[in-house]
Amino acid sequence: MTSGVDPEANFAMIEDAAAQAGAAGAEMLFTPEMSLLLDKNRKRARNWIESDKPERMREWLMRLAQDSGTDLVIGSMPVTAASGKWANRAFYFDTMGRERATYDKIHMFDVELSTGETWRESNAYQPGEEVVTIDETPLGRLGLTICYDIRFPALFEALGRRGCDAISIPAAFTKPTGEAHWHIMLRARAIEASAFVIAAAQVGSHEDGRETYGHSLVVDPWGEVLLDMGGDGPGLAFCDIDLGRIEEVRRQLPSLANKRDIPK
Repeated sequence: MTSGVDPEANFAMIEDAAAQAGAAGAEMLFTPEMSLLLDKNRKRARNWIESDKPERMREWLMRLAQDSGTDLVIGSMPVTAASGKWANRAFYFDTMGRERATYDKIHMFDVELSTGETWRESNAYQPGEEVVTIDETPLGRLGLTICYDIRFPALFEALGRRGCDAISIPAAFTKPTGEAHWHIMLRARAIEASAFVIAAAQVGSHEDGRETYGHSLVVDPWGEVLLDMGGDGPGLAFCDIDLGRIEEVRRQLPSLANKRDIPK
């Protein structure tokens, strides 16, 4: 997606994609980080985030999953957390119209890049504290992460120990960091967890002035890239997942079974 500052316009894009996915027989649809609202102007964003509209959007998404017949893995949208700060929250809605799980991004993107870009996510957002997995999805056990989480292997070790068959890593990666690290880190996380990685990404030039790298990827447990949507613009793509590949890789390289705790 190339999400903008109008949540209803962003929802319309997801709605269209869900209709196409359902018509094509897809079992799951993954969207990027901040797919419902991507706005670095926090004063403007606050009017939406701190209203009742995120809850209304959540209800729309539940109905959309039911109507499309496709499980929706919403990369994230901003909501108000119990602390009063905001949360960067992922959602999983199934075809029964149920909210099966939510996940709040644990690692805050607080960086100063050589390009001059500066981001202080922790100024507005409350970090999450829970590792989240969902059983009995069309992809088996699914782990939820968000964007900057990819740089912290301990989270993916925890997901590997929980036996995740697939991990969602939605993102809004900056162009410089994406060009340098995106592909290699996604492949590494898939290999380490012996699991599929599905990484839906924001792409292109956004209304709020930022530019994102794109390249939504699907990576198999061996580290092979099965799908790369490129960095030119938004769209919808399909990927068939062979769950038998997980056991095949884990049988050949049982790294999760062989893992030992390292003395401190």
